[in-house]
Amino acid sequence: MQSLIDPVVALAIDAGHKILEVYSSDFEVQSKDDDSPLTQADLASHHCIVAGLASLTPQMPIISEESGLPDYEERSQWDRYWLIDPLDGTKEFVNRNDEFTVNIALIDHQKPVFGIVHVPVLDKTYLGCEGFGAERRDGDGTVQPIRISTASADPVRVVGSRSHRGKSLDAYLENLGACDMIPMGSSLKFCVIAEGGADLYPRLGLTSEWDTAAAQAVVEQAGGKVVTCDGKPMKYNAKEDILNPWFFVYGATDRDWLALLPDSE
Repeated sequence: MQSLIDPVVALAIDAGHKILEVYSSDFEVQSKDDDSPLTQADLASHHCIVAGLASLTPQMPIISEESGLPDYEERSQWDRYWLIDPLDGTKEFVNRNDEFTVNIALIDHQKPVFGIVHVPVLDKTYLGCEGFGAERRDGDGTVQPIRISTASADPVRVVGSRSHRGKSLDAYLENLGACDMIPMGSSLKFCVIAEGGADLYPRLGLTSEWDTAAAQAVVEQAGGKVVTCDGKPMKYNAKEDILNPWFFVYGATDRDWLALLPDSE
């Protein structure tokens, strides 16, 4: 698996270049069936990554947000497959706030064991791989091993969605007490925790498996946790739909983050 790191990083960077070509233009925005936005950047990145992965691992199935979801009867037979979000944070892309990423994950027996999160505007790439660890690669060639912060800050540093926020999160933050809330888009929220820049990301709302898989691998290989509200690791391809339950991402374990959930949950 480690032999795939460099070629898949290169693939994510290439996809990022294609995204930036569209980003710098007067692009059009379409709506998908669920009313989420779709741009030519999503599609250009999708085609780049799918073609690259098919060349690297011809026998490995691929699920992309932009290619539709195979029937569960078919994909439930898969032990290993690629799970990609060619452009995570399309709303951030459309709003031109730079907080969007390319996500590529390898799932093995319902667990993300290898993940790449590339940030095109910043020219940074986060990666996590079992047996290898986690690191950040910058566009200038700098490679930095990354690790979660083992002690939570006071006040707690919380990252949350810039585009999605609801009453459940507000109630949780009220229970949490004093905190610094850092709004951020896409899977960058995971990466900030993976490199010790934040303590907690409570996601009390729906996401899809391609939104989280790559970044979960980064966080876990950096020593962090990604768990559902019952404290169990988040699984992939374990059911017919591809929606994640509510979950928590955290580094330090010096507080019981789950105990602060509102009583209704």
